[in-house]
Amino acid sequence: MQLMAIDNHKRKLLKSSAAALALSPWLTACSSSSLQREKAALVSCSRTANGHFSAVVADSNGYPIYSIPLPERGHGVAISPNGELGVAFARRPGNYMQLFNIETGKSYAITASSPDRYFYGHGVFSSDGMTLYTTEGEKKTSQGIIGVYQLRDHQLIKVNEFSGFGIGPHEVICVDDTTLAIGVGGVHTDGRTPLNLETMQPALVYLSTESGKVVERVGLADHKLSIRHLSQTHDGRVLCGQQYRGEPEDGVPLVAIHQRGGALIPLKAEPEEWLRFNHYIASIAVLGTHVVATSPRGNCYGVWDLETNQLTEIASLVDASGVVVEQSGLNSPQWHISSGAGKVVNRTESGIVTSHQTNVMWDNHWNRIPLK
Repeated sequence: MQLMAIDNHKRKLLKSSAAALALSPWLTACSSSSLQREKAALVSCSRTANGHFSAVVADSNGYPIYSIPLPERGHGVAISPNGELGVAFARRPGNYMQLFNIETGKSYAITASSPDRYFYGHGVFSSDGMTLYTTEGEKKTSQGIIGVYQLRDHQLIKVNEFSGFGIGPHEVICVDDTTLAIGVGGVHTDGRTPLNLETMQPALVYLSTESGKVVERVGLADHKLSIRHLSQTHDGRVLCGQQYRGEPEDGVPLVAIHQRGGALIPLKAEPEEWLRFNHYIASIAVLGTHVVATSPRGNCYGVWDLETNQLTEIASLVDASGVVVEQSGLNSPQWHISSGAGKVVNRTESGIVTSHQTNVMWDNHWNRIPLK
């Protein structure tokens, strides 16, 4: 019975993907031969004005090269270390992940969640590209699970699960070859409706990939700061962005940094400055000694100096979404920052800013494709 339920759900997802491909003229435009000659540099999920969803492979300026239709709204994308494969994850509480070829735009098998599980929007490949770690959870309890999948003949086969680390995991990253860092939101939900705001227990958790055991766990003083999105500095510290689940008038710190073995330290800004981010951080990326964090709900992004942990600037950007760092190629090292309204901002660490408009409604995250 369970297998039948999964198969029926998978057929529904495939039909949705086919409908998106057939009905969206923008998807067809993305696959034109002139665009395909550009070099793939960025990947993100996106939305279209007529209500369809896709993963988009773009050049370094954010202009689309390929699009991969998705059955429902996507969120994060995992990219294999060699830059060949991508996996787009459904927005939480999601029920699919889509494997695709970044170089050609070809879709492979879609993986549906089991009837009693959600995907939580993120995953990451191991350094050898053969294992994918995903954030998942039980529907009835929101108990967190790290799904462990092996890549076999362009299919993702679940081979293991890690659990017992908390409720409502969101982003997962590899901090080294044997350790995962997980942003555990702590929120038990029915769909997207929170049920335990007074008792939630968010944490930044480090997990062994060999044993699945928790090797370190740290939290914040305010238990209503749900830890969501992660990034890593060049010296191995982990940054986390929060969603605040408390009172609307509270201006609480939404970005924190952690050195292994120490406390989780909030970055600095005035309460009224934190309120500009409207209680939500979507994406984080580090360049040199500075970090950029975006807020689509606040229509802005912030820049912090990691030598002082002090906010240096808040810049307005409508529906500020993904941010990623480009450190190679012809351009100077810079952040690429995307907008759900299609704008792309390029910013150097010294503060030189350029921007241009694309026809893509970018979603929350961007990923950089490794250069070959």
